[in-house]
Amino acid sequence: MKDNEYVLLKGNEAIAHAAIRCGCDGFFGYPITPQSEILETLSLLKPWETTGMVVLQAESEVAAINMLYGGGGSGKRVMTTSSSPGVALMQEGMSYMAVCEIPALIVNVQRGGPGLGTIQPSQSDYLQATVGGGNGDYQTIVLAPASVQEMADFVDLAFQLAFRWRNPAMILSDGVIGQMMEKVVLPPQRPRRTEEEIARECPWAVNGHGVGRRKPNIMTSLELDPAIMEERNLRLQEKYLRIRQSEVRCETYLCDDADIVLTAFGSVARICKEAVGNLRRQGVKAGLLRPITLWPFPEKEIAALAGRARAIMVAEMNAGQMVRDVRAAVEGRTPVHFYGRMGGMVPSPQEIEDQVKLHLKEINLI
Repeated sequence: MKDNEYVLLKGNEAIAHAAIRCGCDGFFGYPITPQSEILETLSLLKPWETTGMVVLQAESEVAAINMLYGGGGSGKRVMTTSSSPGVALMQEGMSYMAVCEIPALIVNVQRGGPGLGTIQPSQSDYLQATVGGGNGDYQTIVLAPASVQEMADFVDLAFQLAFRWRNPAMILSDGVIGQMMEKVVLPPQRPRRTEEEIARECPWAVNGHGVGRRKPNIMTSLELDPAIMEERNLRLQEKYLRIRQSEVRCETYLCDDADIVLTAFGSVARICKEAVGNLRRQGVKAGLLRPITLWPFPEKEIAALAGRARAIMVAEMNAGQMVRDVRAAVEGRTPVHFYGRMGGMVPSPQEIEDQVKLHLKEINLI
């Protein structure tokens, strides 16, 4: 594929192509619907023959996340992909990586739950991704793509954020975006970093200190002295505060004069955008705010809209997980309504439009 050339790809395939082109050093994963095409595409492309990138099917999701622990700890760009129950198995390893400040990329192409659930799309891993999922007080940087183009673009962005902040980063997608096909421009091919570049850019890495070069780096999540463990926690919380202050990303659409603002992420944001256009043609002043970073969450941006709009409606493919963050940001100043589908059911634009009109009638705006 040539640079700056449109190609038709599934979202999952775009992840695989982008990983190679962004200089990823290693992929460690395990097949699970609806994300298996990522591993399959990497296997077909054989990047180990062209860039030296390692592609390995681990024996389990637990093994895969611990391979990221080792690879990321040595300063390499490493990643894994899975779907909801598989990512659940990775939570302990992600907690270890967070406290050791190890950068890596985790991609979750969500499916419906709880449990093994269904292979149909869902957004029911929002809380798992944004609150932490594993044990302890930690955060994962979370990006929510709404197109195949963003699936490709967010691979490099996630790696940048992971290494900038020495923190695990996640692309939280879903079965709709992973399986749909769109035209996409892939990033230009970049070489993998040399060992010298890694040593210079990642002085914290466990990659061999050499005779007399530096003291050995040690990475462990275990600390038996509570005073030292508290200090580690306080340092992490200070870092998370700086991430919240500098890395929030969101997109607004027709919000300036909106009476009701829809808030949605991922594939549901696409559906809401079409609904907003249809509502506008019917004379209903609707707008859309799409969080791109689910953590850090765009609290200030939503709070600002709450001061202007008469109502906010949150639409999700879950039982109402992001709505908690929206209500916290609004602080009771504006009514917040919720509409959700579960178990792999995808809402239609007409459903969203009907719900918007219902809520506007409840507050006497139509």
